[in-house]
Amino acid sequence: MTTGPARPTETADGDGRGAPHRPLVVHRAPHTPRAAVLLMHGGRADGRTPPPRLNLPALRMRPFGSAISRTPRGRDLLLASVRYRCRGWNGAQADAARDARGALDELAGLAADVPVVLVGHSMGGRAALHTGGHPAVSGIVALAPWCPPGEPVSHLRDRTVVLLHDERDRITDAEGSRLFADRARQSGARAHAVAMPRGGHTMLRGARQWHRLTVELVAAMVDGTPLRLPADGKIPG
Repeated sequence: MTTGPARPTETADGDGRGAPHRPLVVHRAPHTPRAAVLLMHGGRADGRTPPPRLNLPALRMRPFGSAISRTPRGRDLLLASVRYRCRGWNGAQADAARDARGALDELAGLAADVPVVLVGHSMGGRAALHTGGHPAVSGIVALAPWCPPGEPVSHLRDRTVVLLHDERDRITDAEGSRLFADRARQSGARAHAVAMPRGGHTMLRGARQWHRLTVELVAAMVDGTPLRLPADGKIPG
């Protein structure tokens, strides 16, 4: 992976003039939402250029948003996503996490006192786990997340956190997800690592199973009900 030019500090509008970056994109907003779901798509380890217009990682999250919206509970949920300033995480700058925090702050202003569930894939999963200590967040569903060794976990105390990962994923490490869940649980989080039977990193094979389980987890986190997960941490194929 390569690093692009200097990080942009603003985006251009239709006239080419600079405009402040707005990290929150609202897709659906009921008049009085009972909860909110914030989607975070994947990206790269390094890359300071903005995501392209045709952004496959962002497209990959659309079926998850659609699946959540189609449920009876979905009518009462505010659905939004994070717009990244840069394509990459970019080391200590953690640009994706910074944008996720900005989106959460903006979301809290739009819907005060509404619990938020974060759903992030790959780099977006890492951003979700980094920002899960935000006061508005009640739960996190991390899809094939990027969990390098030494990631912080203490801020996730009292949060419900589920990491879904196919052990055959060749882009991010399923063992890293398991170790992260273990450390988070030791720090007081209700953390679970779940092995998916297929899907790799893109979650294309067995996609309906990924969507269905994510919907069930989001519903349980919103309702505050127990998670229905297999005792051995493995979803049957």
